[in-house]
Amino acid sequence: MTDLAALLVFLGALVAFVGSLGLLRLPTFFERMHPPTMGSTVGTLLILAGSMLHFGLLESRLVLHEILIAVFVTFSTPVTYQLLGRAALMRPTA
Repeated sequence: MTDLAALLVFLGALVAFVGSLGLLRLPTFFERMHPPTMGSTVGTLLILAGSMLHFGLLESRLVLHEILIAVFVTFSTPVTYQLLGRAALMRPTA
């Protein structure tokens, strides 16, 4: 079980890193918005799954913090994505 928890944490960090690379590599603002959003959401959820597995099953601890973090990240990231996109569309071009 410890190996599975470590694998989930590693995969979550890898997904977040790939999302960061997408932020650096893509040319336009609208193309750069998508990879970090997906990377942070999926990466955070994988890291939280590893944490819940480790502390919930192996150490028999309540995982309420991880559940709250997952709920807040799942709801706040798409809202931020949409607000950034709309602000960029409304911005006057020079």
